[in-house]
Amino acid sequence: MVTRVRYTAPGRPVVVTDAMLNWTAQQVFNFRFLKMIYTQFQQSPDCQLLAANSGSSNIGEDEFNTSTKPNLEPWHISWRNCDERAAAILRQHYGRPYFLPANEEEAKLEWIYLGSPGYRETMHIDVVEQPTWQAQLRGIKRWFLHPPPECYYQCESLEVTLQPGEIIVVDSTKWYHETTVISDEYSITVGAQFAIT
Repeated sequence: MVTRVRYTAPGRPVVVTDAMLNWTAQQVFNFRFLKMIYTQFQQSPDCQLLAANSGSSNIGEDEFNTSTKPNLEPWHISWRNCDERAAAILRQHYGRPYFLPANEEEAKLEWIYLGSPGYRETMHIDVVEQPTWQAQLRGIKRWFLHPPPECYYQCESLEVTLQPGEIIVVDSTKWYHETTVISDEYSITVGAQFAIT
């Protein structure tokens, strides 16, 4: 069990292996289900669907269609959902991880990441306001984490292999990270920001 003060408060990356035990997202979230949710609700321009190497120049429903075609380069879709109707359906299958405080405000939006085998997201930091948790629902993803500059000489770089059913908690605004889908199956990850109080 994660001790919040020991791990999440000081910003140390941690993998939690027991926080998805009551979730149905691992069984329900697949490419077809997520495409249905995305296309059922008109997404606001404030929401984002970003794609890499999907073979389409159109961002939107076409991404879900082209990403299932054979012989594509490894691809990745990042969907920032901010539609409350879609969120209500998605959150029937997962909840706030137990290690976040009960009074933690429910995330206003969540990110859903889909990636094909072999896709590599190059080293970067996220442009978000708070630390994040990311739950690996399907596939296996390898994370390379490099410490923030202020901790460079005291902190070590980390390599983490995230299995289905595990959650990584990381301040992705400070820890540089690179991810690669290393399984033969596509990867589905859901995540959100949380406040450190």
